Amino acid sequence: MRRTERLFAIIQMLRGRRRPLTAQQLASELEVGVRTIYRDMAELVAQRVPVRGEAGTGYVIDAGYDLPPLTLTTDEVEAALLGAAWVAQRGDATLARGARSLIDKLSESLPQHLRLELMDAHLRPARARAPLPDGVDIAPIRAAIRERLKVEIAYADNAGKVSARIIWPFTVAYMEDVRVVAAHCELRGDIRHFRTDRIRTAHVLDEKYPESQRALRKRWEAQNPQRT
Repeated sequence: MRRTERLFAIIQMLRGRRRPLTAQQLASELEVGVRTIYRDMAELVAQRVPVRGEAGTGYVIDAGYDLPPLTLTTDEVEAALLGAAWVAQRGDATLARGARSLIDKLSESLPQHLRLELMDAHLRPARARAPLPDGVDIAPIRAAIRERLKVEIAYADNAGKVSARIIWPFTVAYMEDVRVVAAHCELRGDIRHFRTDRIRTAHVLDEKYPESQRALRKRWEAQNPQRT
């Protein structure tokens, strides 16, 4: 994660909490060192972001603080609308609703001259075939990825045989006709890919997995360079 992205993430995390967040909590969530968080906080203060607190006690951000509005170019708006339209077609139900809501919000926030030009939908994703339906609602799995929680699933193989697995999900890949969860499988002791149309049940456990998502992604990319 680049520093600008991390600074934005810190602001978002502080805005969503009523209690102070310690540097250790922020470092764990962002998968960086505590010293990096200290430097990031100093940078936010230098940029006049109303962050209060200090090392050891936790940080808070003044209530009502909001990020300055973004100024988007025509190409950036087109990219956002095209991406959201793709997700609206191929995302799971919850993500698709979020994509449609994003399109509505973008259209409402655009200047009039851009709204008429860009909302004419001269760019749109082409659907070759409908994606296979998910076996379960995968929104909880996406939430588990954000919280780094284990998930217990019942998964059917090619022959339809169902087995119980405990997985450490870290990525959901949205392909043309199927969605795949990349996760470390405790049963196999390695990273495996689980098609969402073959997941019969999914239960998020109240237990964090020990390996960082960054480490899992590195293992995944090393094993599957052609896929990543």
